[in-house]
Parts: sequence; C-alpha cells; structure tokens
Amino acid sequence: MTPSRKSKYYAPEIETMDREELENLQLQRLKWQVRRCYEGSDFYRERFDKINLKPDDIKSLDDVVHIPPVSKEELREEQMNYPPFGRYAIAPQQNWEELHPSTGTTGVPVNTVWSRRDVENITQWTARVMWSFGVRPGDIVQNGFAYGLWVAGLSVHYAAKAIGCFVLPIGASMTDRHIDYFVNPGATVLIATPSFAFYISERMKERGISPDDIPLRIGSFGGEGGTEAPSTRKRIESRLGIDAYDIFGLAEIGPTCAAECEAKAGLHFVEDHLLIETINPQTMKRCEPGEVGVMVMTHLTKEATPMLRYWTNDLARLTTEKCACGRTHVRCAGGILGRADDLIIYKGENFYPSQVEKVVKSFGELGDEFRIRLTTDEKTGMDVVTVVAEYTTAAANTDEFKSKLRQAFRDELLVTPGLELVKPDTLERAMFKAKRVEDKREKSG
Repeated sequence: MTPSRKSKYYAPEIETMDREELENLQLQRLKWQVRRCYEGSDFYRERFDKINLKPDDIKSLDDVVHIPPVSKEELREEQMNYPPFGRYAIAPQQNWEELHPSTGTTGVPVNTVWSRRDVENITQWTARVMWSFGVRPGDIVQNGFAYGLWVAGLSVHYAAKAIGCFVLPIGASMTDRHIDYFVNPGATVLIATPSFAFYISERMKERGISPDDIPLRIGSFGGEGGTEAPSTRKRIESRLGIDAYDIFGLAEIGPTCAAECEAKAGLHFVEDHLLIETINPQTMKRCEPGEVGVMVMTHLTKEATPMLRYWTNDLARLTTEKCACGRTHVRCAGGILGRADDLIIYKGENFYPSQVEKVVKSFGELGDEFRIRLTTDEKTGMDVVTVVAEYTTAAANTDEFKSKLRQAFRDELLVTPGLELVKPDTLERAMFKAKRVEDKREKSG
C-alpha cells in the first residue's frame, strides 16, 4: 500500500529500524543466503570447500569476512565455462522473470537474472529510495535511464508505477522530445545520468527554454559519478531549476539500491536487502568507519543470481550514524568517490577522474564536457596526463585564467596535468555513460 503524500518515509518501520534490530534481520537473512548458495550452487560450494568453510561457520555478521570476495572477472570466467549464466544462478528457471546483463563498458557483459520475487523486491526498494528524495503519488516521472537490458530503466519504471506516478518511458534518447515533455505534459521528476542532464540543459538553452518555463522540480542522476560533487550538483540544479540528488546501483547487485535523501548527506543503502562492507584493497582488511575502501556487497534476499561479497571496485566511505532525515541505514558519505581501477598515477601522485571533474565544473569559463588523455612521451617514455576541456568564454584563453586553472588542479590533485582548451561542441556529448579517460599510452610488450 502506497503511503500518504505527507509521509516522510515510504516504509518507516524498515527505514528507521533500530541498528541492533536491523543487524539481527541481516544476520538471519545472511545465514539463509549462505546456506542456499552452498547447497544450490557448485560455483559457491567449490569456493567454500577450497578454504574448508561451511554455512554453519557464519554465526555473526563479522563472519562474512571469511567468505572470499567474488570479482566480475571470476563471474565472466564462470559464464564462459558454464554458459550462458554460470553456476551461480540458483532459483529454478521457471521462477526467472528478466535478464539484465551489465553494460559491458569494462569488458564482456555479466549476465544476471531477476526472479519474480527479485522484481518485487527491486521495485519496492527503488520506490523507497525515490520517495526519500521527494517523489510522490501524482508526480510526472520522466525516465531518462535506458530501457531494455540495462537494469536501471525498468526498475525506475516499476517503482514510479508502484508509487502512483504518471510515467514517461522515454529512455536515454530523443533529447528534444525530453524537452518537449518538460513543457507538455510537464514532467516534475527527471531520472537520468548526469551527462545526459547536461546535454538536455544545453539543448534547452539553445531552444530558448528557461527553467522558469517548466514545472520540473526534482532530478536524480546516476549511472556515473558526479552528482555529489558540489560543483556538478550546482550546475545541474541551476541549469534545470531543480533539486538534484545522487542515485546508485550496479547490475550484479541490483539497480537503484541507494540514493540521497532530501538532506543530501550521502547515499542511503537498502540494508535489509544488502550487506555493505568497505575493504582496504592493499591489506584486504575491513575498513574502519569513515575510512575509504572498496565496497563489497552481499545479497541478503536475491533469489536468482545471488552475490556473496561481490567486489564492486567502487570506492566509498561508510557511516552508520543516523542521518538528519531519521533513517538509520548505512550511508555512503560523499557518494561514490571513484573506481579503484580508475586510479591515475602521475608524477608520483594518485588521483581519480572525479577530482578532475570537481575542478573543471567549478569554473564557469569551462563547459560540461572534459576528457583526461593519457599518452606516452616519446623521448622519455614517461606517462603524460592532459586535461582537455571546452571553454565557454574568450576569457578562458588568457594566460591569467590558465594559470588560475593549473593552480586549482595542483591544489586538488597535488600535481599539475597538461591543459588543452578547445572550442565549444568539440567533445562528443554522452546520453548514457560518459567515458572521460582516453588511454592512448604505448603498451609495453
């Protein structure tokens, strides 16, 4: 039953659950999941038997650390050896309802399956996170996430219907049609990637449509980093005249499984369905609260293709402190900070593309698009990092501005990359996931 529009929470008894009660629920579900994976999956049983681990050895939430993390590469290998779904598909095939592979942007797509119960759970948790940033019955939700095989499009569609919204299932295409629908019938909520939001805002400006001309009031943006960076959020909000919120999910675990609430104090995860850890990738030890590590996620309720300690490669900082909104589930403070495999090492310093974005979008003289070009110096054989960005005003081509920009990069990255400013509309616009890093380095061997 959909709550009243005035309700602060979609599922108050779950979202504000006492931490001890929540952890007891997680432990109960963890034991159930571990046992069914061991008994129903040769993939998991072989992993357990290799280290002589039994389901009965999981007596507390802390005992989950004894389960070896599973990587996307291992899932790919499993699928290749046992096509098409590997041996981690547990629910009977007659209960399968949908196939949702990963996007394949980092390699061969990994197939995941949703059972009927999985679809119900994903719909409800997505409705919950959408409610947390202000979506209510009667809203007109313009779904700019791609439909079809990508997980997020359908989850948002199902959840918007469950809340009682009027859904515009346009997907990640037809930019001008998006703008038309802002005007008539007058969408109030936009869900999309940050890159697509910027592209839409550019076309709005070209068409002479002001944020004051449309009733749009909320936007939630995921599928790539950016929204929680203050400079990026500010640009989106001012361009579209909305409150902008971050939303997060991944194909192997489930779409839209975390989002910001109206306090904008970090991503709230659906901990009744997921067990979230952060792991130091160097020591492989669990991080202390507030320490940055790689998120490792375990399904507590997933039926069809459950993941036990999936290594996401996403870097995060977790806190269990109660949010100002009253929700008690774990938060990812500052959002997803980057991907472990996106780390750029240059002149002895480490940084992530999200830090470059933070600098670029803090300058009004620069456009929304940028690239980080990695090349090799022919004389020295050393790596060269160049930030390519579009300028929006002639002032950006002055030595004074470039000096200011280089200093901002040095302050943020502790190193100064090369700089190339190009004319507006030079860089390709993204309607799905933006690819910011162009690796053109010479490969050794």
